Amino acid sequence: MADKADKGAKADKGAKDSKDSKGRPSRDRLVPRGVQGEQSSIPLSGEQSGNVRAIVKATKKAGLDERAAVIAVGTSLQESKLENLGHLGDANDHDSLGLFQQRPSSGWGTPEQITDPEYSTIAFLTGLKQVEGWHDLPLTVAAQKVQVSAYPDAYAKWENQAADLVAGAWNNS
Repeated sequence: MADKADKGAKADKGAKDSKDSKGRPSRDRLVPRGVQGEQSSIPLSGEQSGNVRAIVKATKKAGLDERAAVIAVGTSLQESKLENLGHLGDANDHDSLGLFQQRPSSGWGTPEQITDPEYSTIAFLTGLKQVEGWHDLPLTVAAQKVQVSAYPDAYAKWENQAADLVAGAWNNS
């Protein structure tokens, strides 16, 4: 019996340690490997903050944890600066659209679908779940395996801001 009680106490301690003093996800859960390289940060508009909440909400709907949300938010920071971009004319990268700059021609969905924050997030997360060991990979590696970007290391610089944004939004989405 003591063994079961000890294991239960350890599980309770682990669950307790997963939150900070304000009840937000702990840094260890958000960034288990620490951040890599120089970090960037941008001020967010109301629309961009709303997109963070939409990504977090979709992540929860998909049954995934805070780490998945950090990878998704960091990816969107790199791809669109958290702006739900429509077609940009001559400035467009092929037919890339939405928060994750997904391409209808690459099978991500219709233009209407991939400019829907919930749909595009779940599409990204579906790809992420196909990446073996994604939870333990650096953000930039996990994001690159889903996005297949011409700039594979570019995602790394957003991990700190993504973690902060997810920590702030996790309990409010």
